[in-house]
Amino acid sequence: MPTVLVTGCAGFIGSHLCERLLADGFRVYGLDNFDPFYRRETKEQNLTGLLGHPNFGFAELDLRHGVETLNAAFPDETPDVVVHLAAKAGVGPSVNEPAAYLDNNVVGTTHLLEWMRLRGVQRLLFASSSSVYGNTPRRPFREDEPLLASCISPYAASKLAGEQLTYTYHHLYQLSVLNARFFTVYGPRQRPDLAIHKFIRLLRAGQPIPVFGDGTTARDYTYVTDTVDGIVRGVRYLMAQARVYETINLGNNRPIPLLELVAAAGKAVGVTPELQFQPMQAGDVEVTFADISKAQQLLGYNPATSLETGLQAFVHWLDAVPEPAQA
Repeated sequence: MPTVLVTGCAGFIGSHLCERLLADGFRVYGLDNFDPFYRRETKEQNLTGLLGHPNFGFAELDLRHGVETLNAAFPDETPDVVVHLAAKAGVGPSVNEPAAYLDNNVVGTTHLLEWMRLRGVQRLLFASSSSVYGNTPRRPFREDEPLLASCISPYAASKLAGEQLTYTYHHLYQLSVLNARFFTVYGPRQRPDLAIHKFIRLLRAGQPIPVFGDGTTARDYTYVTDTVDGIVRGVRYLMAQARVYETINLGNNRPIPLLELVAAAGKAVGVTPELQFQPMQAGDVEVTFADISKAQQLLGYNPATSLETGLQAFVHWLDAVPEPAQA
């Protein structure tokens, strides 16, 4: 039975990924530090379906605490693949706390890579971000885009630094790596601070929707099961390769303008949105737009969930979850 270590397993994407891997017959070890960016109870709810599974093991730990913490949590386990999702998230907050983002996302990643080197783990899928492209003018975004002067937030810089670190370990220690740049993932369990979650709660409360900028900014919204399918395909790809270093986009290949998203969210809950225009936020990019041809070629990746279907699924989940997950 192949084994996967998933960092950030209690988060939005991580919990969905663990469930999918278990359903596909993998043994899964998960770790999470329950970062207080949002409520611990929310992440504990995300783990509900995992903790009793016979092929799932969990450790609460912080990667910033070093290799020995990982050794203590997993003294005997040597996973076949590591999927590194754990990170301090959020573009806007990173502008106000840059050191915290570099500490979590760069130092934490370095400790994980060192543990992998010492333990002899040879395969890594690293969760990067579309934010590394910044406002690059060539669209859709391609993985071969030069990115030396692209990052416009500390979060983006921390993710690009993570990619540089994975290449260093590939070069020095023959680590096989797949860097996966995620594009605005949404769906059940989405973080409460993200646009779709926030908009739908505001609509239901009869409150206005904040629109940053003129409403023409656009995001390549990707439903969580499509992203998770890409990750699982990436895990299988790494297991089939002797040694590889690749970077791929996991997006939906269709940017949705902000005003179109707000209208679709209003339709999903049956409310006409009231808009409240505000200045653009520091660190926000104008558009994200994934060229997914490389992921299609390497992995057979094919996102299939429409925005309408994804929003309906999110609303149904929001109706069913206990109150702490909505805060």
